[in-house]
Amino acid sequence: MLVVGGGLGGAAAALAALRRGRSVLVTEETDWLGGQLTSQGVPPDEHPWIEQFGCTRSYRALRDAIRDYYRTWYPLTDEARARPDLNPGQGRVSRLCHEPRIGAAVLHAMLGPYLAAGQLRVLYGHRPVGATVDGDRITGVTVADAAGQTVELTAPYVIDATELGDLLPLAGVEHVTGFESRTQTGEPSAPDAAQPDNMQAFSWVFAVDHRAGEDHTIARPPGYSAWARYQPPQWPDRLLSLTAPDPRTLQPVRRTFVPNADTGPVVADQSKDAGDKDLWIFRRILSRAVLRPGFAASDITIVNWPMIDYLPGPLIGVSEEERAKHLDGARELSLSMLYWLQTEAPRPDGGTGWPGLRLRGDVMGTADGLAKAPYIRESRRIQAQRTVVEQDLSFAVRGTRGAVAYPDSIGVGMYRVDLHPSTGGDTYIDVASCPFQIPLGALIPVRLRNLLPAGKNIGTTHITNGCYRLHPVEWNVGEVAGALAAHCLDNGTEPHQVHAAEGRLRAFQDELVRDGVELAWPEVKGY
Repeated sequence: MLVVGGGLGGAAAALAALRRGRSVLVTEETDWLGGQLTSQGVPPDEHPWIEQFGCTRSYRALRDAIRDYYRTWYPLTDEARARPDLNPGQGRVSRLCHEPRIGAAVLHAMLGPYLAAGQLRVLYGHRPVGATVDGDRITGVTVADAAGQTVELTAPYVIDATELGDLLPLAGVEHVTGFESRTQTGEPSAPDAAQPDNMQAFSWVFAVDHRAGEDHTIARPPGYSAWARYQPPQWPDRLLSLTAPDPRTLQPVRRTFVPNADTGPVVADQSKDAGDKDLWIFRRILSRAVLRPGFAASDITIVNWPMIDYLPGPLIGVSEEERAKHLDGARELSLSMLYWLQTEAPRPDGGTGWPGLRLRGDVMGTADGLAKAPYIRESRRIQAQRTVVEQDLSFAVRGTRGAVAYPDSIGVGMYRVDLHPSTGGDTYIDVASCPFQIPLGALIPVRLRNLLPAGKNIGTTHITNGCYRLHPVEWNVGEVAGALAAHCLDNGTEPHQVHAAEGRLRAFQDELVRDGVELAWPEVKGY
């Protein structure tokens, strides 16, 4: 099968098919697999029970292997090495904050045996630019490298694991973008009218450490003056500041930022504390405290804050020229934030600026210090056999009944509906949710027979994408997409037929359970 896009969902889809003996070709725009976990530089956003349940067996193997990498190769303290829940960064956003390059190395190792056997091939540096369709089937996909050289690819099943659902318009797949209206979905948080061009901001993430007494100030970005004056709609201060709205209350909150501050033990549990008040610790990916004393001169932290959310325009539904303008703008915004931190950010001693902040492109795998790719929060989404809506999982709607139980469940997930400010000028939408299931119907297009989504392009709405877009859910979706395609090839059937026939559906769900996919939540209190 053909997997277009090597993010978390694409890697999981490939692994699932490879385990079933299928040959797989993966195309990936960057030179790393892993998407938001690696090339986009975002530590895994996960629910508070992730160490016990609520993810697939293979996702747990990925997490365990990342920890084992640190135990094998890093000079950890005895205490850190002995912790089964080792958190290399001791960040507050996740119980497993780690360097992007380590995630990429582990994913490559997981796929290594299949690469060696010739069962898997990966075309790095390629993006889809065209597709051919015969009736309700994709018959070919054209990908191009950075020089514009194209390759025509064919396979019985095509999995769209791109970050923006790029295959959907190329293949004429029925899909939606942006906000749906309340009339369309019945969602309490939806607007009165649909807003297809209004999408969540994307961000260009970067990593820094801090070298006291040194000066690593970057060149002043050309557009710095404009960014330094920029204040988004409904924002309490300039974007380049330490003040931003609380996502849940929308009240202004001033964050702190002190490099290498000694804060003591950190326990990540966003259900009790969002952890975003101290920006150095929030997404810290390597903590000196877990290493042998004196080994590292500084922690390393990820800058993925509200202050680098790019709002002037989307990447979907625009010309190539405008897309390039927005990508360049997001990079300049991130570098402007870094320059502000180095030169103007207030310090506790009354001074300004942290010139010792140093870009760590080495942990991002880049020469310029920024992530390889922008962090994408929202994709095109297929029109699916079933669309997940807010009232399926909102705690305000469902309460103690819990989320809707889908008879076609193919996995589970949990996160608040976490929608960042959008290109249309909207501020945060934050909705408490119940632990939810992933319905197979959300992976089945209304028409095409041999295309499956494997990322943020499944049948969610703009609202529910806010809790289905996180790392373990994307992995689960991708794993099931790869398993379903292999199941159909093995049994001479199609995804629509598996979904429509109870016996076929149950047989496929049984396969998933044997492979370690959790179809339902245990009884959980405290959410």
